Amino acid sequence: MLTAMLAAFIGGIILNLMPCVFPVISLKALGLLRHTDNAASARREGLGFLLGVIVTMMALAGILLAARAGGAAVGWGFQLQSPLVIALLSLVILAAALNLLGVFEVGLSVQRVGAVEINRGAFLRSALTGALAIIVATPCAAPFMASAIGYALVQPPAVALVIFFALALGFAAPFTLVSLFPRLAKFLPRPGAWMDVLKRGLAFPMFGAYAWLVWVLAQQAGSAALATLLAASVVVAFAGWLYGMAQHRRFAGKGHKVLFAATAVLIVAVLAPLPQLIKPGEGLAGDQVNAQLTKEKWTPQAVASQRGHGKAIFVDFTASWCITCQVNEKTSLSTQAVKDALAKTGTLYMVADSTKFNPDVDDAMSEFGQGGLPMYLVYPADGGPPKVLPQVLTPSIVVNALQAASTKA
Repeated sequence: MLTAMLAAFIGGIILNLMPCVFPVISLKALGLLRHTDNAASARREGLGFLLGVIVTMMALAGILLAARAGGAAVGWGFQLQSPLVIALLSLVILAAALNLLGVFEVGLSVQRVGAVEINRGAFLRSALTGALAIIVATPCAAPFMASAIGYALVQPPAVALVIFFALALGFAAPFTLVSLFPRLAKFLPRPGAWMDVLKRGLAFPMFGAYAWLVWVLAQQAGSAALATLLAASVVVAFAGWLYGMAQHRRFAGKGHKVLFAATAVLIVAVLAPLPQLIKPGEGLAGDQVNAQLTKEKWTPQAVASQRGHGKAIFVDFTASWCITCQVNEKTSLSTQAVKDALAKTGTLYMVADSTKFNPDVDDAMSEFGQGGLPMYLVYPADGGPPKVLPQVLTPSIVVNALQAASTKA
């Protein structure tokens, strides 16, 4: 248990460097830069972020454990298998990007729109940032983290929650430590007018995260859901613009209540019908299949029927919402070296897709002690036990594993 706690803590620290969390790092960095000359405000923001991370992590862990106790085979990142969650999260990310661009402000009583105010709303804003960071971090499984989560998911609930708590502490540790110890903050640049430019520039990684979530929704639910989300995005952007105008008028002492009311009506009009409009469906065709590779659909039965017949089997456990999976696909699995090795060894390539809920995938991951995607299995040609490859691949790792598996006949 202590080993799993340490692995979870280290994995949480490393998770800050994973591509899933990069868009939200902009929000964390901006929060730190606001307070380099105000130790009390820095501590308040750091504690807010820590609280948001821990509460959200414990809530997700509790839901995950309750679902598994009820017989559902779900794993880390389970909430991103829901098209509705993806749609709502994408709209939140879009709103955050518009906020960074200065279209509207959140929780700030400022004298001029666009000013960076540091005294009010810092705790709540930072707590919400921590919550958002945890939610968008779930598509990534950092080194050390997957084994710790895999261990947690087969333990009693109390032990599992301790492991997830250690993961949350590790994830929040870098930002919180800098906030609590002003000496560390001295290495950061001092606040200034340049921060207003930085704030707007950091909106674009958030737009990148929004585009990724829109793509994931298209894979999960198809073109009808995609059209619904795009329409909702336009309405949310318009509502944000109205809200910003209302704030302008409020700061100028002019009438603003009608604009606030119109904003509320638009938001309700967008959110109310989403559960009926965003439903699981057939994803867009041609998203997962590389025309130059023959990929078969993975099922436990398909693997059982093919094992021990003189061919190695490579199984790619992946999902559209798994950033690490997509990076490995581009940097390793789709390279010419891996394609040549697959052809030369005659390896059977199977894809276990968990973009939408697939209990067989989660059962297989639990069997091999993996708590999150990606997972890569190589079954040797002689039918022996499979080898689990690292979660971060290189072409040489895959090629060497294929060659070793094909010679065991």
